[in-house]
Amino acid sequence: MSVQRWKRILSWIGLVIAVAIGGLLLSIPFDALIGSGRVAALTNTTIPGPAGPIRAFVAQPDTPGPHPAVIMIHEWWGLRPDIIEKATALAADGYLVVAPDTFRGASTTWIPRAIYQVTTTPLEQVQADLDAVFAWLTARPDVLADQIAVIGFCYGGRMSLLYTLHNPAIAATGIFYGMATVDPGALGQIRGPVLGIFGGADASIPLSEVEQLERNLKAAGVDTRFLIFPDQPHAFVGGIESINAGGAPGEAWQALRAFLSEALRQTPASQLPLPAGSPGSSAGSVWGMLHHRFVCGW
Repeated sequence: MSVQRWKRILSWIGLVIAVAIGGLLLSIPFDALIGSGRVAALTNTTIPGPAGPIRAFVAQPDTPGPHPAVIMIHEWWGLRPDIIEKATALAADGYLVVAPDTFRGASTTWIPRAIYQVTTTPLEQVQADLDAVFAWLTARPDVLADQIAVIGFCYGGRMSLLYTLHNPAIAATGIFYGMATVDPGALGQIRGPVLGIFGGADASIPLSEVEQLERNLKAAGVDTRFLIFPDQPHAFVGGIESINAGGAPGEAWQALRAFLSEALRQTPASQLPLPAGSPGSSAGSVWGMLHHRFVCGW
């Protein structure tokens, strides 16, 4: 093959790559345009924030307060219906749950835009917005100000750990398949227990990093409960329909319920009612089974 022909082939390959990259870049503002009302459609509350109102979905228990509270942080997609479902389900256990929009109006189902959202949103901005949400909760008469937890999924799991380090007043932390590089020496300021839920087949988070974080937390004296679900990929806990179907998503959710019950309500997990359609006989029995199966190697 002649040199000239090779040059033409390489030119065409370069053109195809340039078009593909250009299409991906253009798809980000296009997705933003067609999805501009997604967050507004999912939220029911605005919270005063450092750069204007923060939109959030708030789920409240049916019983009178004051209640423990949970800040639930969404995945890298932004606020989506599955987070609303999980917040509503937790409220039925007696928590006031707030799911804030930490991307300030952005939500997507398109991976390039999800990557863009995560990489262009400064950590300081997220923490400032979460500070505003935390202050809003502590000012409410129906919230127990010293019993506020933060939990998150994927990007939100990472942020839940980072926010607990930023705000040691957090009473409990739940990390669903989120990983953050943190100074082990800083972990000692965490005052509440930490729950970690991870998938054994998660290609994005090496188990060696999960195990190292667990060791660092325990070495810092933090009450640490990590559960690794074999054969489960990243983001295996979806909406309530998948949770109620049982299996690993249902077990992970029951572990969260038991963890929050003990950490915030000081209520034995065995006293938790199961939602309709959930597997198992009680949240307490599920937590006990998971503890032996995944922590003790059973």
